[in-house]
Amino acid sequence: QVQLVESGGGLVQAGGSLRLSCAASGRAFSVSSMEWFRQAPGKEREFVGKISWSDGNVDYADFLKGRFTISRANARNTVYLQMNRLKPEDTAVYTCAAHTKICPTVERCWSEDAWGQGTQVTVSS
Repeated sequence: QVQLVESGGGLVQAGGSLRLSCAASGRAFSVSSMEWFRQAPGKEREFVGKISWSDGNVDYADFLKGRFTISRANARNTVYLQMNRLKPEDTAVYTCAAHTKICPTVERCWSEDAWGQGTQVTVSS
């Protein structure tokens, strides 16, 4: 089983920046991609972005382009979400997810999705 731990959330003023981290841990696993989602109070969870582990290609939600940047550190199985020019409407719980492959033996592999616990980001006006 793969565990994800997020960090870096907090309170920031509008126009400020935050960087979230999400680290994956476990045994005999590899990451194929990681994603960020967010859920604001009273709203449904929405997609923020996704990064491919093999080539670093990133897809962003259209409304975020230019303000948020997703990057990865392969050796640490960690994904980052750099958020700049934050707005009050960015206030939400941010959660990461990982698509992984677990191979405890050469002959036995399976895919598994993991989710983090979420981290609160609050942007004050």
